[in-house]
Amino acid sequence: MTDLTWLQTVLVVVLLLCVLVGTLPVVNTGLQFLVLPLHAFRNHYGKAAPYHPNVAVIIPAWNEGLVIGPAIERLLQLEYPGERLRIFVVDDASTDDTPTIVAAKAAAHPGRVVHLRREKGGEGKAHTLNHGLEVALADEWTEAVLIMDADVIFARDSLRKLSRHLADDDVGAATAYIAEGSRDRNYLTRFIAIEYVIGQLSARRVQNVGGAIACLAGGAQLHSRANLEAIGGRIPTGTLAEDTMTTFEGQLKGRRMVFEPHAVVLAEEPRTIDSLWKQRLRWARGNVQLTSIYRKLWFRPSPTHRLGSFSFGLAWFTILLLPAFMLLAAAGMLALLVLHSDIAEFVFRFMWISAACIYLFSILFSVQLDPRTGRHSWREAIMFPGLGALLLMAIALFPWLFQALLQALGQRATEQTLFTWAVIFYLWGPISMLGIWLARAVEPLPAGRFFAGLLLYICGYGSLLCAITVDSYIKEWRRADASWIKTEKIGRVDS
Repeated sequence: MTDLTWLQTVLVVVLLLCVLVGTLPVVNTGLQFLVLPLHAFRNHYGKAAPYHPNVAVIIPAWNEGLVIGPAIERLLQLEYPGERLRIFVVDDASTDDTPTIVAAKAAAHPGRVVHLRREKGGEGKAHTLNHGLEVALADEWTEAVLIMDADVIFARDSLRKLSRHLADDDVGAATAYIAEGSRDRNYLTRFIAIEYVIGQLSARRVQNVGGAIACLAGGAQLHSRANLEAIGGRIPTGTLAEDTMTTFEGQLKGRRMVFEPHAVVLAEEPRTIDSLWKQRLRWARGNVQLTSIYRKLWFRPSPTHRLGSFSFGLAWFTILLLPAFMLLAAAGMLALLVLHSDIAEFVFRFMWISAACIYLFSILFSVQLDPRTGRHSWREAIMFPGLGALLLMAIALFPWLFQALLQALGQRATEQTLFTWAVIFYLWGPISMLGIWLARAVEPLPAGRFFAGLLLYICGYGSLLCAITVDSYIKEWRRADASWIKTEKIGRVDS
């Protein structure tokens, strides 16, 4: 073997390893859905019991006049002992009719609804919550605290399904399933509904099995008093992901967090790509910040918590670094194409056939967990990876489709044509992210929403989340303004 041949062999092996590492997110998704059925046997229900502690509900509110009234009314109608529930609305210097509405509710329900007014607002959700926590925890009556958003609507049985987990003293907090509940759904809210089925009903069940929860949903988290006192009686204010940091801190203090999939809370979600981008950019930047804050935690097992386990770290970083993995796989495939096209074709087919199998299994498994979402978002469930990715899966499974595609486009299967199409196929991940950036750019233009939606269906919802994550890298690297930006809600949830 010549030195050149030996060097080429080593290079091919290295590139194959790059592609293998780049497919870790797909592998992790497959592992997640293999573990998911274990939740039927490994869960917290064996230690849960009917339990109704005195609950102080903290609702941060800034200009929530369109949604705060129905949210309060639904809380008052919960299947929960009325004398054990008090609602504290923390009015963050609202300039609309929020103070008037809350004051009227407080007058109609004295002792059950309390209006807390902050004259200086705009400091962010965590500061607003801490104002309410200071009041609630100063009263010995408070045995648990429910933190929620002003726009969410709780199912009538949701609180008692959450509170039963606090019967176990080892549990510090429980969180609900936040479902997209808008009356006037559009293509984007339907995609978000599917995302929440995959990211909550599926992923958090797996986290229950593993014993480590990544995040208590900011719109519905029930804490024991002991858990809040253990972390200082305050919500951390140093990041854009205060809910995730609170979740981590509770677990680091040795308490268990539980996801309750049967406690359903409906939420209003953004209807435009730009609005969703701003919301998720805040979440993504917060996660980047937390990754640095807890850098000594990752992949370091501990007897007191599971946050340092390999499985939790793998799940965390395959999401956080998804764009990097995508780019690594694409670069490895492109280099293999130039160096050894036969191997590149085999790897391409293996990758996309594996992705197709995992996609079919995960989507079919997920939608049956929430039949309501499956019924009204079945198109988005099918199109979740995007039309481009679905086409690549089909070509990998049935190579003759590529020849049919060329004929449909009126192209001859020359060596140059095949190479050009192979480059497009192998670089589809980065190309799809660029397509999403284009979708956001054209959305404000005349007929822009139609073309933005079309691009999303072609490029895939996962590529949208990847593009936002890339933007979070850029914003953190540039140390861009990190002020808390409120997501506008107008009361589109069925009450």
